[in-house]
Amino acid sequence: MCIRKLFRYAANYQNRSERRVMITVNNLGMQFGGQWLFQRVDLQFLGGNCYGIIGANGAGKSTFLRILCGELDCTTGSITIAPNVRMSVLKQNQNAYDTYSVMDTVIMGNQHLYDVMKEKDAIYEKPDFTDEDGMRASELEVEFAEMGGWEAESDASRILQGLGVPTENHYDLMADTDPRLKVKVLLAQALFGNPDIVMLDEPTNNLDIESINWLEDFLLDFPGMVIAVSHDRHFLNTVCTHIVDIDYGKIKMYVGNYDFWYESSQMVQAMLRNKNKRNQEKIEELQLFIQRFAANKSKSKQATARRRLLDKLTVEEMPASTRRYPFVGFQPERELGKDILTVKDVSVTMDGVKLLDQVYFSVGRTDKIAFVGENELAQTALFQVLMGELEPDEGSIKWGVSTARSYLPKDNAAFFDGNQEELVDWLRQYSAKKDDVYLRGFLGRMLFSGEDAFKPVNVLSGGERVRCMLSKMMLSGANVVLLDQPTNHLDMESIQAVNKGLIAFPGVVLLASHDHEMLSSVCNRVIAFQPDGTIVDRYGTYDEYLAWVEQQKGR
Repeated sequence: MCIRKLFRYAANYQNRSERRVMITVNNLGMQFGGQWLFQRVDLQFLGGNCYGIIGANGAGKSTFLRILCGELDCTTGSITIAPNVRMSVLKQNQNAYDTYSVMDTVIMGNQHLYDVMKEKDAIYEKPDFTDEDGMRASELEVEFAEMGGWEAESDASRILQGLGVPTENHYDLMADTDPRLKVKVLLAQALFGNPDIVMLDEPTNNLDIESINWLEDFLLDFPGMVIAVSHDRHFLNTVCTHIVDIDYGKIKMYVGNYDFWYESSQMVQAMLRNKNKRNQEKIEELQLFIQRFAANKSKSKQATARRRLLDKLTVEEMPASTRRYPFVGFQPERELGKDILTVKDVSVTMDGVKLLDQVYFSVGRTDKIAFVGENELAQTALFQVLMGELEPDEGSIKWGVSTARSYLPKDNAAFFDGNQEELVDWLRQYSAKKDDVYLRGFLGRMLFSGEDAFKPVNVLSGGERVRCMLSKMMLSGANVVLLDQPTNHLDMESIQAVNKGLIAFPGVVLLASHDHEMLSSVCNRVIAFQPDGTIVDRYGTYDEYLAWVEQQKGR
């Protein structure tokens, strides 16, 4: 977290004990198909705080959020929300507002304000304006002004621009709006109008990094309460004052951001393991003494005393966490030589749009490069050129003879759709070792255990497909890895595993991602794709690049 955000985080965190309770959760339980998702949950959410909800896939994060905002009834217990509180929720249905303009959709984030505005406008448009209409319009004008109605469009426009929606699109119909912008419009709707509580389910999904940074800044300054489900570690670290962890069929709240929760939880687990180990060693020591001296009269009293002590000793069963971490590790079969890659004056145009314009750069043997920028099509086009899947309009690329490449594409459908092969057979074609024992052991480390190894690959989920592609890459022995948005569809545990694997990898990395934490911890160079198809090439960490961008804006 940058220093400026750190100070703002600390300022917003102060005096939380003085903030009133906004939501009370009492003895909450949720059951699906006879199985408890979670139960006996007692929590209080205070105004002014930001709560990040975390947990493994399937643990119930989105379900819990839907219960809190009243979209879903719980099996047991109750949710109490403070009176006179306005709650705003990030909508998931992108087509729900297709008949409205972008501006109207955002203002509908405060539905009462929108209704007052429309009723007022309808009265003024009446051809037979009566005295009663005049009185009603006067009442509406007062209410409209009190709710900040005259600033509504400018406020909505400010949020839209911050999220990267151009001003020329603010009065377009939602039906005619690019789906990538629709996501931002619905987020702007949730943030509009100073609600008391904002509920956000994966708010950073499909956002470019500049929009994520703007959202973090907005939430740091936001005076209300935020509850957000997210797998974005940097986002959770930047904005959250509390972490709400769903695991072991329980929901617990912890003070601090994600990193504080993670380090604390790992420490507790280690302490518990050590305690159990010491207890087990003591039990074995006492059992051995009892066996040796139980029949010895001179030692019988000591043996009896130790048997009583043994009865009191128990090995605490480690709770079975729902979190599962795959193993991701890339081991190159050969070292890289001096020459790695030269990209010379490459240009690519698609559908009349120039994605790459005279792109030129070379790659060194120690480079781990972050590909960033709003134009993801340009990033994907360059990956395809580098892998020989796309012929550039002009220019050339040259790989060094010592390089062996492996690629994780953004769209992996061609590897799975229509393919009814069992997973173990699908992986066999990419492995030098063909025996089932090796392949099933490898799949087990990637969380495909037991019968999962025999699932047809065309029924795999998005996250399972990405884990398969990572398995394929690991088996390749490549010394250069190219990854286009590898965190798409992955849960936080898998993202952390990929992150660690790329940090430890001794070869060259070319990485396009929205994951701030991954870019910051892995990469030592940034290539930023510009709207006109050119690039900006900067050596240094991703955070250093962002600081440089801010410095350029200030000039």
